[in-house]
Amino acid sequence: MEARATVRFLRVSPRKARLVVDLIRGKSVSDAQAVLALANKACARTVRKLLDSAVANAAQTGVIDTNILFVKRACVDGGASMKRFRPAPMGRAHPYRRRSSHITIVVDEK
Repeated sequence: MEARATVRFLRVSPRKARLVVDLIRGKSVSDAQAVLALANKACARTVRKLLDSAVANAAQTGVIDTNILFVKRACVDGGASMKRFRPAPMGRAHPYRRRSSHITIVVDEK
């Protein structure tokens, strides 16, 4: 039986978050936690907390043995973008978007 955890509207771009999530997909939970502890990315701490939450959700059911869990699925989807403007030459304004992400991690038994 699988357990999942989700974080929504995380203020990091999906492209940057996918770099971290790709490191842990398919690995055992203990290996994934070790990789995230050493990852030199800003959202690695948030992804590690999310992984711990998924493991806690699995332990809450009481059916799953938490020692043999692995990351079955980990995906990053784009969230809402905040539209902002920057000053540009000659009184103009250039738009840019502050992107956000939705991250989902699913853990399951081997």
